[in-house]
Amino acid sequence: MTEFPPLRPIEGGADPSSGRFDAALLDRLDGRVVGRRRELEVVVASLAGSRHLLLEGPPGTGKSTLLRAVADEAGLGFEFSEGNAELTPARLIGTFDPARVLDEGYAPEVFLDGPLARALQAGSLLYIEEINRLPEETLNVLITVMSEGELHVSRLGMIPASPGFRLVAAMNPHDTVGTARISSAVYDRCVRVAVGYQDADTEAQIVTREAAAVASDLEQLIAAERELLDGAVAVVRATRNHPELRSGSSVRGSIDLLIVAGELAKLRGRPITSADITLDATLSALSGRIRLVEGAGRSAEELLEELWATHLAHLSPEDREIASGDSDDGHEGDAPKRPAPEGAAAKA
Repeated sequence: MTEFPPLRPIEGGADPSSGRFDAALLDRLDGRVVGRRRELEVVVASLAGSRHLLLEGPPGTGKSTLLRAVADEAGLGFEFSEGNAELTPARLIGTFDPARVLDEGYAPEVFLDGPLARALQAGSLLYIEEINRLPEETLNVLITVMSEGELHVSRLGMIPASPGFRLVAAMNPHDTVGTARISSAVYDRCVRVAVGYQDADTEAQIVTREAAAVASDLEQLIAAERELLDGAVAVVRATRNHPELRSGSSVRGSIDLLIVAGELAKLRGRPITSADITLDATLSALSGRIRLVEGAGRSAEELLEELWATHLAHLSPEDREIASGDSDDGHEGDAPKRPAPEGAAAKA
């Protein structure tokens, strides 16, 4: 069998020594990743020890945001691949350019590097999202690289892992559609970091920051209507442990709820806390993000309307007037019932 020499690392690749895994790095990360100090410490410590990582948690908990911030602040290269059934070994590793092979043969110069080959040669982080969606043969390639620290490619040779290379994988353990069980061989070669949902105050900080990044005036609206922010976060958090839901919404639902509410308020020329605005924003932002249990007796919209009535409906200007005792006929505590908001489900 023909022996091929190891391929040299890419010149100008990331210098792993430039990444200082110290307290100063953590302090910088605190300003970019909200409420994840403990997870950041474990991730930084693992990378400092040249360990591979498995970030495990539901969607929307900031796994990729956390890792991108670490790579950026530590000066490490970053390769991203989305895990799915289409990520074959050839797409992950790379392949020869067929047209150039006809003219030049199987030379290293005609090999088109995939994300794994690039990360190995540059000493970068390779981030695989949803690793439990990968085909088995692709997963076996990653297991071999983690074990041996090198990759053997037919007709190309061996690609050794440059210093700094680490595999970081992420997965949602609660999603069973289109996923496969991760073997113990992967867990045995990785440091596992559980990334769960944050507390309500931290989620409120994330929502405020992300919404303000879309529209600066929305930050002022949120500051003036703190109850709206808290209510939006409460609705989303309530979807995660509701007995009629198989899965709830991530913090992205709260962000979209407030952004849509802010834009609806402009279009309709009404306060952002108006009942029709908060209800329509709730339904549009969350109805596609929740999954009902099998055999649920009502629709997602009906369930969300109930949560809206609990956490957001009382913020409408009409209800606030009723609560303060001010009504058109001047009788305290005997104000007319607030009319049903636009888009609400009809009541019997």
